[in-house]
Amino acid sequence: MKKLEYHVKSKNGVHARPAANLAQVCTALDSQIIIKYGDKTANANDVLQILGLDICDGAVLEITANGGDEEAALKKVEAVLVENIRESEERISENAEEKPQVKTLKIAFFGRKDYDRIYFKELSKGTGEGTYNCEIQNFGTRFTPETADLAKGFDAICIFVNDECPREAVETLHRLGVRLILLRCAGFNNVDLQAAKECGITVLRVPAYSPYAVAEHAMSILMTANRRLHKAVNRVRENDFALSGLLGVDLHNKVAGIVGTGRIGQCMANICKGYGMTVIGWDAYPNKKLEEEGLLTYVSKEELFERADLISLHAPLIMGEGGTYHMIDAESIGRMKDGVMFVNTARGGLVDNEALIEALRAGKFHAVALDVYEGEDANVYTDHSSDYLSNDITARLLMFPNVVITSHQAFFTREALQAIATVTLENARNFNEGLPLGIAECK
Repeated sequence: MKKLEYHVKSKNGVHARPAANLAQVCTALDSQIIIKYGDKTANANDVLQILGLDICDGAVLEITANGGDEEAALKKVEAVLVENIRESEERISENAEEKPQVKTLKIAFFGRKDYDRIYFKELSKGTGEGTYNCEIQNFGTRFTPETADLAKGFDAICIFVNDECPREAVETLHRLGVRLILLRCAGFNNVDLQAAKECGITVLRVPAYSPYAVAEHAMSILMTANRRLHKAVNRVRENDFALSGLLGVDLHNKVAGIVGTGRIGQCMANICKGYGMTVIGWDAYPNKKLEEEGLLTYVSKEELFERADLISLHAPLIMGEGGTYHMIDAESIGRMKDGVMFVNTARGGLVDNEALIEALRAGKFHAVALDVYEGEDANVYTDHSSDYLSNDITARLLMFPNVVITSHQAFFTREALQAIATVTLENARNFNEGLPLGIAECK
């Protein structure tokens, strides 16, 4: 264990923005970072715990690192504190007379849930130099062309994966004077980017939040379907301890096929390696370093479908010729082994539902696990427990005992929610202050 003593020199102390950036950095470290201030302590990968310390100007922090990269971790922590507190304060002091006052960005937040508010509410507190300088108004409804008029009087909207922003909605936003669409997710297929470009509206996303969250969920629901855990738990609750119909298969010595080898795909590949699987992968832009490191071997899509015992989708949804829309169709399923296991935590449009259901009827799959599926939007994040199951696709998929469906929740961890809020508000601040937008910009 290594320790660092840090003296805070900032009239604002450690407010929301530096706390968020510090938590982001600490989440990626191998070491666990603990901050002690007075008689309070906080885990530095949790922004709410940091804010709970109420760190003020002149505070003396005792920071400890415990893990595999202790010395390097403390240097990174100190660098974040210095950059976000002392240096920013000096810049403000030096340029106070030259810089015009930044306008507060008014954001209409659609599809607000209680778990969204946990982080956005705390991080958007405070205005002025060094803060996110945003004012958020929450709307519980989804964003669609029918609800777009709610954005009147706002500079920006913030939407999620199940919101709909086609050309009609984009043109409504333009008419209302909205200049920015903030996506609190990585995917942007639900926004008409061409229409946004024509209307002069900037679209920003969260390129990555927690690849571990998505990959871990993929393996969790895949193993649930494989070992029929959803059925087993319900049986035991009903005092039924029979094992018939619950037979699974070992993953050890099987072949895992990873479709899309970005950050999430790499995490899934590592998990599969941990199970003792041979990992093969396909990507439109192969990362040869992954082969050199021995994580996986790249093959063609066709070979992957033919060889893999487990297929996990982590590719983006790209429409049009040469894209990934319905890449899992009757032809690709026909190439797969009988008894194959299949999991999709990427985008529903990657899979042709009709082809999947037909193959399930024919007994093609041992297990299917879906966190996403085409046609899910009306269901996602909504309580329909008192309603009839009116979604035809959902009802048809749920009739198969070897299918497990979750409600687009692969991202849903504390670390991911924290990262989504932090990056979304950083995007808003960068836009508002004319700073570089980087890879967050959707073009």
